[in-house]
Amino acid sequence: MKSIFQALFVTVLLLASSLAAASDTKSITEFTTDMEVNSGFYTFYFDAANDKVYLEIPADSGEFIFQSSLPRGVGSNDLGLDRGQLGATRLVEFSVHGNRALLIEKNTTFRALTDNEMERRSVEEAFAESALFGFNVVAQNDAAVLVDYTPFLFTDINNIGQRLQNINEGSFQPDTSRSVLWPERMKSFPKNTELEAKVTFAGSNAGRFVNSVTPEPSAITVHLHHSFIALPDDGYQTRAFHPSSGYYARGFQDYAAPLQESMDQRFIARHRLEKKNPDAAVSEAVEPIIYYLDPGVPEPVRTALLEGARWWAEAFEAIGFKDAFVVKDLPSDADPMDVRYNIIQWVHRATRGWSYGASVIDPRTGEILKGHVSLGSLRVRQDMLIAQGLLAPFADGKDSEQLMADIEAMALHRIRQLSAHEIGHTIGIAHNFAANSQDRASVMDYPHPLVTINDNGEISLNNAYATGMGKWDKFTVAYGYTQFASAEAETEGLQNLIAETYAKDMHFISDRDARPVHSGHPTAHLWNNGENATDELNRLIQVRENVLARFGRDNLAPGRPLDELQQVLAPMYLLHRYQVEAAVKLVGGVDYRYVVNGEPIVNEAVSAQEQQRALAALISTLDAEFLSLPPSIEQLLVPKAYGSYDSREDFPTRMGLFTDPITMAETSVNHTLNLLLNSQRLNRLNWQVQRGGEANITPGALAKRLIDNASSNRASNSQISQRVAYLTAYHLSQAMLNSATAPEVRGQLEWALDNWRTTLQADAENGDDAYFSSYLARRLAHVLEHHEWMDAFSPAQMPPGSPI
Repeated sequence: MKSIFQALFVTVLLLASSLAAASDTKSITEFTTDMEVNSGFYTFYFDAANDKVYLEIPADSGEFIFQSSLPRGVGSNDLGLDRGQLGATRLVEFSVHGNRALLIEKNTTFRALTDNEMERRSVEEAFAESALFGFNVVAQNDAAVLVDYTPFLFTDINNIGQRLQNINEGSFQPDTSRSVLWPERMKSFPKNTELEAKVTFAGSNAGRFVNSVTPEPSAITVHLHHSFIALPDDGYQTRAFHPSSGYYARGFQDYAAPLQESMDQRFIARHRLEKKNPDAAVSEAVEPIIYYLDPGVPEPVRTALLEGARWWAEAFEAIGFKDAFVVKDLPSDADPMDVRYNIIQWVHRATRGWSYGASVIDPRTGEILKGHVSLGSLRVRQDMLIAQGLLAPFADGKDSEQLMADIEAMALHRIRQLSAHEIGHTIGIAHNFAANSQDRASVMDYPHPLVTINDNGEISLNNAYATGMGKWDKFTVAYGYTQFASAEAETEGLQNLIAETYAKDMHFISDRDARPVHSGHPTAHLWNNGENATDELNRLIQVRENVLARFGRDNLAPGRPLDELQQVLAPMYLLHRYQVEAAVKLVGGVDYRYVVNGEPIVNEAVSAQEQQRALAALISTLDAEFLSLPPSIEQLLVPKAYGSYDSREDFPTRMGLFTDPITMAETSVNHTLNLLLNSQRLNRLNWQVQRGGEANITPGALAKRLIDNASSNRASNSQISQRVAYLTAYHLSQAMLNSATAPEVRGQLEWALDNWRTTLQADAENGDDAYFSSYLARRLAHVLEHHEWMDAFSPAQMPPGSPI
């Protein structure tokens, strides 16, 4: 009985305490006295005296889109934390519980499209939500509660700490004592609210990239931005995804789908675009798509970016939209992170790096609400460097000033293409890495400058890059943005557009099929040219020979330290690197396209003849003569001058402070062999022999071709030929030992290596290059017996090539 009274007493105390707390809670008006009020989609109050921001949450608050971003970044391409970087786009809602409010991220991957509320609820209850943050309610009235939003602005919403830890750049967390609000970028408008803070990440064990871009590596101070975005109205219509449409796929699983239908609901991402006069063949848009250019872009880059961006207007005009795609300068008082502005932003980093096209997308429908382009400012200088190496503009008798102007013009042409490329991503379009092989059919490929030799035997860059929209770009805009009269007309119209691409033999292959080392589509490559990858490799080898024969002091501006010549040389010596990546896909290659059931199938192995031609071209890049530098160049590769520093753009060396031509060759050989002897490629070759007959290349035959090449090279008795032989043995051994290599393929490689070991042992006994033959034979014997490479060895890597 006593315990019952005690329990009742405790309950009364708790109730009294709760009532007292409720009576102490101030009204919002009382609490926000003397604070700056910002009314809009979500009203917030700024307490300047205490550096706090309070958010008013209406009682009828529903779902909205929450977008995080990084207005001020870290400045390193390797860290990937750039100015203007968008974080995750989330569908969220506030959930208020007494004196607490949670910001809940909704699970948009699993849904039930049904009018049955209980069926929808069953799916919602089956899959987890995520509470992003819990807020303290500090005031309230009958219509809303007020929460202290400040702590959430100081959290690591963009996962910066995790990113740095994952790449071994240190352990960092937000330090609230060194973080403040940034009121000049905190505003509220009818359909969006923008909040920002200056946040310091404190930590230890900073890596070399953090050290290279921060004044004090233990403190990384950036800006974090939060955007609240009202859900768009129901006027937007989703558009069906097709794997050959050229668009990114969005979607979800519909658990209310009939049993005879797929649960997989997929659609594309695109801007909302409607004609003022839907019946007119050509009409202005109700709301044009407007992009704004960063005012911090200098001339002449600014003009180039504007011109390239405006190429897209051509594609929209082709489907009947007049002045529907517009590019303007960003108003001086506008915030680039404000969701109302599609932005083209100029981003500086310590080293050249990638550019990006990102978007804020309604996860429910795929409607693009904001496009955000980030263009790396140093990439244009890489084009300048490549052209400088090709044209030797500082030679006596040449008009150096005019040549440098021509080089700049070429680099700016690339910037136009880059601007158009990244905008393409922000209007929903994916990479098409088969476009360069189709007469440069799209800005959505990665273009290598087209280098030719004119009738006078001189290098020419007159047609280095294509201009304007390609035929593939016009198709993608037609697929994504053509306005149809009805849903039925849209379904038929989209099918007709896809059928037209098949009829015109237009290819589309994107990242998953083009980037991996093991990929094998014959026309899907990065940084390539030419309809046939082998023909272009052979042509580029001749161009490279021409360039190296003339390379020298004339490729470097007078007065510059001579050691900088190596950085001009690197892309010339490796001029073939990307075309090697293209040609190797023909070896074990398969021609295919993305199709849905009912469409024509293309899925055929590359012909044996084409594979043999590609292999011959690739093996020519392993020839000692191809790999050797002219003595005139070697003499110019001097050690670093005092005041010069090592750079990632330099070749690696095994000779200390001195340039190492042998290891330069090693980087190229390693590149070719690593691609050729990829396990998945070897497995495909073996399967194709069974399916296609004796004319195909077996893995064992490929191994013998490489061994024969290494042996014939060694007849020159040069160090480069020995390095080629060593690398050949190493890569063949690694392929044999790789767990991804099929057993029947391993057997062929083992046989080839064992035969080579026997030959090397005989060479050693006969005195032919005895010491090296014996050395290599012992390593092959060891790997065959102990299943490991005898030496601690890592092949030297090329200086970075991408992005160019």
